[in-house]
Amino acid sequence: MPGPDRASPMITKTPSYDLSPRNTFRMKVKCALYVEVTEEADLPALDWDSLPQPVFVMGGGSNLLFRGDFPGTVLHFGVTGLGSATVPAGTVFDDFCAWAASENLWGPENLSLIPGECGASAVQNIGAYGVEAKDIIAGIRAWDMLERKFVDIDPADCQYGYRTSRFKTEWKGRFIITSVTYKLSKEPKPILDYGGVRKAVPDVPITPQLIRDTIIAIRRKKLPDPEEIGSAGSFFCNPVISKEHFEQIVKTAKEDNGPDYEVPHYEVPGGIKVPAAWMIEQCGFKGATNGGAQVYHNQPLVIVNASGNATPEEIIGLEQRVIDTIYTKYGITLHPEVEHV
Repeated sequence: MPGPDRASPMITKTPSYDLSPRNTFRMKVKCALYVEVTEEADLPALDWDSLPQPVFVMGGGSNLLFRGDFPGTVLHFGVTGLGSATVPAGTVFDDFCAWAASENLWGPENLSLIPGECGASAVQNIGAYGVEAKDIIAGIRAWDMLERKFVDIDPADCQYGYRTSRFKTEWKGRFIITSVTYKLSKEPKPILDYGGVRKAVPDVPITPQLIRDTIIAIRRKKLPDPEEIGSAGSFFCNPVISKEHFEQIVKTAKEDNGPDYEVPHYEVPGGIKVPAAWMIEQCGFKGATNGGAQVYHNQPLVIVNASGNATPEEIIGLEQRVIDTIYTKYGITLHPEVEHV
């Protein structure tokens, strides 16, 4: 039964906790102990040494694949709130996007409908339609589990990259983000030249709300609703390759599709980004299944729990088939964006 931590009545502990409703993939797994923290001040009060190890800090559970029951503690920082540019980490990120648009403030509108919480946005460096979280993060407050104190972290020190940061590498497991401060602007700053956004925007005065509504409409056509079908969103990162490697892929694509075929790509610092979804579809995986797992029929970058009862082994098995086939055909190793726990 859940019970309060002896140091604070605001900390809820639940042993042998069913994580099914707490991960959007809907994996039927448990953790040894689940801890819900509802006040920032409760973090220093928590008896860390008594917790089953390891301790895993989870946000909204939207970018995770649990490979099985978790032997340690899953901790969720559940503080929420809206009304300023500084947002508690437990706030649903899309709620923040909606609030900013309603206030006619520019910044997060292109990131609308990305699942998860604000704290995770700073860890994952979420991104979509030409914008990444690092572009709008001004500051981060966190509890340092090593030093046992609150710290303010400069985003410039986070080594942000494509879907990564120091929170996922050398800082992994060290910090619990408690709030994120975002850069918001009243000055119009529309970013339209990505993913067909410009074509989809009506020919009317552009506002943050208009961009948000457009992005939501585009995403809903392509991506599964996590309320209806389990998934972790985009499963694979889009690879960046050399120009020479890209030319080899173009040659293969023209052999498969005809001499006038054009391979979708984006020039980025360090090379050329090729959409993983395109490669997955070219290899015939769109709609492919493995038990209850499926490559989503509308967006092959997404793997879904199609049956509602898919096991972690079925998800991972389908993932590996995709990785192996893409490597054989294109010489590219796809890396999962989804964190395997």
